Amino acid sequence: MYKIRKPKLSEVVQLKALIDSASVKGFVLPRTLEELYENVRDFYVYADESGLGGCVSLHIDMEDLAEIRTLIVRNDIRRKGIGRMLLHAVLDEARELSIPKVYVLTRCPDFFGKQGFQKTSLEQLPYKIRKDCARCPKYGETCDEVPMILSLNNDNNGKVL
Repeated sequence: MYKIRKPKLSEVVQLKALIDSASVKGFVLPRTLEELYENVRDFYVYADESGLGGCVSLHIDMEDLAEIRTLIVRNDIRRKGIGRMLLHAVLDEARELSIPKVYVLTRCPDFFGKQGFQKTSLEQLPYKIRKDCARCPKYGETCDEVPMILSLNNDNNGKVL
């Protein structure tokens, strides 16, 4: 039996291992254990009989904008809709908090495009550029992430969210 839920504090070490395995492949940024404990409430996890199989976080930047971070699904359970379920968990939370827009920096734009996200530019995310991107060694010409944004105030061209 699987479940999408908030992580338990006792699972933070397992959450870090999941993130580390994706980080070494360049899929997500690494996170320290301290950072994960500080931000554990931002996360949702997918849990099954094998433990944590996926995660995602919703990081609030401002009153009207939040970032989707660290969307990961374990290799053995990919392509089963788990990433979509995790994404919908954070989108539902953003709606509950009345956050009108969410964005993501991704190397998987096709996945997010299918969920209604539209490509944008980093210049449209000035808070993110000042806070995080400017400190990244890949900022500028070597950045390989695609910024995408989703408005939660409309029907997103008929996409099921």
